[in-house]
Amino acid sequence: MTTQPRGQRPQTADLEDPLYYLRNMDTVVSWVADHHWDLLTADERSRLDNFFVLSTAARGLLTRMVMRTGELFRVDKLNYPELPGSMADALAELTDSKWLETSPMLGIEDLFRLFTLAELRPVFANLLMTDLGLPKNLPKARMREVLTEHFPEPKRLHEWLGDDAPALVRLRDMPLFDRTRLMFFGNLRQSWTDFVLVELGYQQYEQVTFSPDSRAFHQRADVDCYLQMHQCRQWLDEGAAAVEVWPEVPGPLDNPWLASRRDRLLLELGRQAERQGERELALEVLAASNHREARLKQLRLLERMKRFGEAWEIARHWHTGDLSDAEAQGMARILKRLAAKMGEAPPMVETPPPIREFTLTLQKPEIASVELAAQQHLETDEAPVFYVENTLINGMFGLLCWRTIFAAIPGAFFHPFHVGPADLMREDFVERRQQAFDQSIALLRGGDYRQRILETWHVKQGITNPFVVWPVLSEDLLTMAMDCIPASHLERLFERLLHNLKEHRSGFPDLIRFYPGAAGPGPRYEMIEVKGPGDRLQDHQRRWLAFFAREGMPASVCYVSWQTDEASP
Repeated sequence: MTTQPRGQRPQTADLEDPLYYLRNMDTVVSWVADHHWDLLTADERSRLDNFFVLSTAARGLLTRMVMRTGELFRVDKLNYPELPGSMADALAELTDSKWLETSPMLGIEDLFRLFTLAELRPVFANLLMTDLGLPKNLPKARMREVLTEHFPEPKRLHEWLGDDAPALVRLRDMPLFDRTRLMFFGNLRQSWTDFVLVELGYQQYEQVTFSPDSRAFHQRADVDCYLQMHQCRQWLDEGAAAVEVWPEVPGPLDNPWLASRRDRLLLELGRQAERQGERELALEVLAASNHREARLKQLRLLERMKRFGEAWEIARHWHTGDLSDAEAQGMARILKRLAAKMGEAPPMVETPPPIREFTLTLQKPEIASVELAAQQHLETDEAPVFYVENTLINGMFGLLCWRTIFAAIPGAFFHPFHVGPADLMREDFVERRQQAFDQSIALLRGGDYRQRILETWHVKQGITNPFVVWPVLSEDLLTMAMDCIPASHLERLFERLLHNLKEHRSGFPDLIRFYPGAAGPGPRYEMIEVKGPGDRLQDHQRRWLAFFAREGMPASVCYVSWQTDEASP
């Protein structure tokens, strides 16, 4: 097997190939070498060059070891029959090429991770009973605890277990593989198995044009900054004191993509500081974060600290800003509480218009859901009903704005296998593409949107898009939707989506009823949220329904009850 040719578009591996994981690893390393070579040191480049010239067996074994947990491996536990040649030859090649260290040092924790209790008990039985006065049959965790105090320094394996101990190797250059993984994925949350051990060929991916300008990492310092923030988050996850982590957080950043990640790190740091009783630190950190959630958390903390005047002034300023629906709801509650404390009148809050409701009593189906039961009852030849929930409006938006969604801007795409842009859920996603979104939305005012949506549906058929669920979106459904839903309604729906994609992509009504041949005013539509017995509207559903009511868009809630035996004919 040969490595992925450099400079060519990566190919996906077939799971039928027993070495598919190696083909995928070759893809990762080749991609980073092609697109991030200038962000690597001379030594790192040399190591990657060496990776490409390793034999198939050595490269495959190295890949398996990189994917596993930890850096220490027992040679007698390395068993990969799909690799050609002998394991001894592959190990020797990796050792000669400086990828492996033989006879490494290891501490008690390492020893107990690599060996079973049955293997360790005979080694330490005499020490436990004679020197420490403990039973030799201690549980493994207790034995490790005792021996950690007795052996604080690491040793080589033969010093722990004697000359008959199995061979042990340590994987070197893991920081390079972590850096490679980061530059490929754009994060360290995804493990190697998220790419190397999956079949990528079953999906079609939009071909995004990559260039140095579209990279999230423009210089090596950007990668170092990300790694530093990742280390800070790991410390927090391990329970480190927030007051010790705060000085290690990089300062304000010019790179918008990294700045967004820093804002999220500060949000978590503020949470930890408050939980640890460091309230002043929590306020300082939350004030430094531009994450939307940090605003409300800062205000609630000021409330708990009884600093009502300070909270009141901040809340009044933020209240007039550009808030999401959830933020506005939370801010209104805070302002109401603070106004009572300050003896002030709370700002006027718009009373949402009433939501139209109706009820249906149906025969309970044996298998179908309540939504499908309502659909079957409501639809007629003249007024077909479709069960679309969040798929139709999102799908039409995704088709209309396809080019903008897949624009290659920094921090959006890191490799050719993205379902959608990596920054989709970040707060500046729309802002960084505002002009392009405005141009797409403007098509709704001239009628060109129909052609754009249908052309995209044909040309991009089957290609993954975070807004498009292909099995649901037929050409007939799209055509009927565009016939019956006024373009002005689509414009307002899409604008609300763009206001907060994270919140507004869900919560749409379950059903949509079309009246394509309606006389008088012409084709029209109606959205219907279905609720079965005991089911209630969720907050994000209420917000969409309130929006429909304010905008004069036809939407209602259908409450379904089941016929009892007595009520049945």
